[in-house]
Amino acid sequence: MEVILLERIQKLGQMGDVVRVRDGFARNFLLPQKKALRATETNRQLFEAQRAQLEARNLEQKTEAEAVAIKLDGQSVVLIRQASDRGQLYGSVSSRDIAEALTEAGFTVTRTQVILNAPIKTLGLTEVPVRLHPEVESTVTVNAPRSEEEAERQARGEEVTIEAEEEEEAEAELEEGAEVDSEEFFEEGAEVAAIAEEAATDDESKQ
Repeated sequence: MEVILLERIQKLGQMGDVVRVRDGFARNFLLPQKKALRATETNRQLFEAQRAQLEARNLEQKTEAEAVAIKLDGQSVVLIRQASDRGQLYGSVSSRDIAEALTEAGFTVTRTQVILNAPIKTLGLTEVPVRLHPEVESTVTVNAPRSEEEAERQARGEEVTIEAEEEEEAEAELEEGAEVDSEEFFEEGAEVAAIAEEAATDDESKQ
């Protein structure tokens, strides 16, 4: 189906462009959301008659979105979840969860504005884009911990999973082992030197 875009659509085109899209995408999204019109001759004339009005409305919406983006960009939301010791969430964090958390924080954000390719399924920090307008985007940080304490630790850049703890323990053991090997090496070296010195002394006494 050919449609006339009423706003900029990422990967499709700019306002006023006539593009060909799948029928389902047009019927289920573009047309009901008033983001496009069927590319009929009547609609082409209608669009041209309303172009100035549409462009003015788009500019106003873009300006409002830019003002919100300044405040939203860099914000962090905490979504506490149950998870395994390995950091796998029992469930997940969805775009709806993020939108609701941002709304509770004082921002008007819908689920469709949160650009999450796949639900978050592990503990940690995730940078998530929020598209406030077709031409305006912000980035927020989603902090998924098991508790407020873990949220603070993750915000400081600390790892909270058992795998991270095991790695730290393994590194500590390797360092400790290296120190022990070094001490043994010096002790063995000292013992060899002592034996050599004793042998040399015996040779001198025999002479």
